[in-house]
Amino acid sequence: MDKKIAFIGTGTMGGALLRGACRHVDPGLIFLTDRMQGKAESLARELGCKAAATNKLAAEAADLIMFCVKPQTCLAALDEIGPVLRDSLERGKPKVLCSILSGVSIETIRRALGAPSYPVIRLMPNTPALIGKGLMLLAADETVPEADMADIEALIADCGVIERLDEGRMDLGTIVGCCSPAFVYQFIEALADSGVALGLTRSEATRFAAQAVMGAGAMVLETGEHPMALKDMVTSPGGSTIAGVLALESEGFRVAVTSAVRASYERNVQMGQLD
Repeated sequence: MDKKIAFIGTGTMGGALLRGACRHVDPGLIFLTDRMQGKAESLARELGCKAAATNKLAAEAADLIMFCVKPQTCLAALDEIGPVLRDSLERGKPKVLCSILSGVSIETIRRALGAPSYPVIRLMPNTPALIGKGLMLLAADETVPEADMADIEALIADCGVIERLDEGRMDLGTIVGCCSPAFVYQFIEALADSGVALGLTRSEATRFAAQAVMGAGAMVLETGEHPMALKDMVTSPGGSTIAGVLALESEGFRVAVTSAVRASYERNVQMGQLD
């Protein structure tokens, strides 16, 4: 790809996407901004990119804009780059705008830009993208050309698995696929703590728990079997595994997970209400 790219915001997720992009694009074609200018300048030196002094300058230089700021700061950033984007739309060559704002809809972004027909792509990655094992959810409507979607997919290909989703289900996908690693980390920690309590070393317990979770996920994806069927493969009659399964159920494990997903979903919707 020979397009110029702006990364507006280089936090944890923006930085992960940026590093993936640098493996597909000449870093000299990438412009960076961040609320902490020193951070953008440091990353630019490390990766061979260019630090821009303002969001507006980065947007003016780019063909494709990765919008990676926090929801609470996005209105000011959109106000800054809005004139640049509206001008590109009026000239018939709209710049690609790809937002990773959690919970913020395409319609909300357009309203903030003052451009009701502006083509916007929503991207929601999860933190395993940092090591190339992420889930990357993409949503857009008919205003976005397929070529632009393909450009985004090429840009993030090294970050993990890419799934397209209709925007109406984007918030749900965000929770189940992108917030959930935090829940899984809690589970791994709890497994490891329990192992340590019973005599394993911390290193052993953490390693065994993490490997088991990784392997279990791979089994679901690679066999195509329902998780319940895979669980039944492990639960021998009268065995140790079924005893643990019943203990989890008696403590409300399934209800706790459902409550966590619902709470995260409701908060995600709230975060999207920028006004």
